[in-house]
Amino acid sequence: MRKQLYILALTGLLSVPAHADESENLDRIEKNITESLKSYNLDGKLTRIRNTPFGNLYEVMIGPDVFYMSGDGRFVLKGDLLDLQEQKNISEEQRALARKEILESIPPKEYIEFAPEKTEHVLYVFTDVDCVFCRRLHQDVPALNEQGIAVRYLAWPRNGVNTEAGNIMQSVWCADDRQKALTDAKNDKPVDSRECPNPVEKQYKLGHMIGVRGTPAIYLEGGQDLRGYRSPEEIA
Repeated sequence: MRKQLYILALTGLLSVPAHADESENLDRIEKNITESLKSYNLDGKLTRIRNTPFGNLYEVMIGPDVFYMSGDGRFVLKGDLLDLQEQKNISEEQRALARKEILESIPPKEYIEFAPEKTEHVLYVFTDVDCVFCRRLHQDVPALNEQGIAVRYLAWPRNGVNTEAGNIMQSVWCADDRQKALTDAKNDKPVDSRECPNPVEKQYKLGHMIGVRGTPAIYLEGGQDLRGYRSPEEIA
């Protein structure tokens, strides 16, 4: 019964006709949606509201999170919008674009990069120092570099910042030679304990915001999520 009611409600939502001049009503629609989001105390900054092919259904983005709302702000549809004709996931494409903007905004001094002489492509990797597949990926870095792929590491201690791994990663990011310190940590070699202003906690929170749930979390330069460890051949 709940499923039938949901289908009826969704059918009614999608069947509402679009206004003759949608642009004249966009301000009102944005106001409705914004006020509705505030009333439900949804966290995060509203980054975009835009039309969809479904008349009264609008794409809403909070950070990289995508969902859909009716123009009056009453109905919310949480899930991916698929284009079966084009065989693509429209929602994931928008999430990737949002992640791309976020990752590109990270200052170079805040990530640890292993780059070839001539960089053709870039990977962003949220990593931990003691996860098995993070260590395997780190062994693949020379092979990735040979194919013109740079690896930009971001800190994501899986069990939290205030843990042994979190403390090691803060020392890594404070080291004089951060590449060597990260490599040593992933090879179970000791890393000198260091303290300094560092981005580990900031990157840990950023990972949560864009959907990191485990490590290594690998993102292409276009923001696409590779979802876990991949071999250099697969990545290339």
